Amino acid sequence: MQADRLVIFDCDGTLVDSQHHIVSVMVDTFTQEGLTPPSAAEVRSIIGLSLVDAMAALMPDGDGRQHVHLAERYKSQFRAMTVSDDHTVEPLFPGTLEALAALDDAGYQLAIATGKSMRGLVRVLHSHGIHHYFISLQTADAHPSKPHPSMVQQALMDAGTDAGKAVVVGDTSYDMAMAQAAGSKALGVSWGYHPAGDLVAAGASHVADSYDIVPDLVAEILRG
Repeated sequence: MQADRLVIFDCDGTLVDSQHHIVSVMVDTFTQEGLTPPSAAEVRSIIGLSLVDAMAALMPDGDGRQHVHLAERYKSQFRAMTVSDDHTVEPLFPGTLEALAALDDAGYQLAIATGKSMRGLVRVLHSHGIHHYFISLQTADAHPSKPHPSMVQQALMDAGTDAGKAVVVGDTSYDMAMAQAAGSKALGVSWGYHPAGDLVAAGASHVADSYDIVPDLVAEILRG
């Protein structure tokens, strides 16, 4: 049993493929404010950050008030999209369900650390029927943006374990740097928004190319 071992997942780009929704709403937000919208590549580069930090990265010449305003507009736009009649829930990446079930069956505790809001995260988890797998949900509502270690630290407290017995699984360099800052292990995944080389440079010991190998990599990393 692995009851003292904790696996902390990112959400967007790791569990669910939210790229289309995020890019579309971000472009609409900037356009409606009369601003030049960011490119899809620019939006992908900030996925994983908290919204205010993301807006600061996309609009470096703006001030703090503008960044907060844009973040609020984005949240409003995103909520409106999720309740529209033609909205489709962000799909899980292939193999996600099987990997979560395998880790759960092996006795690992599972958690999430995400730049999403709690409301948005819970909606996604319940939509896919996977909420029950996670003992701790950490979101941007209550924590500084990644790569600050606050979300990992709270998940560790919830799980009753320490940093050396935890691994962060994520698709961005922010996830890997957050794990490093917390003193935890880091496992990158290649199907998200940052290149594998960036994940390794930020601290990933391994980069998975599919969910099929994630349970075995988690076991290997946490044995080390």
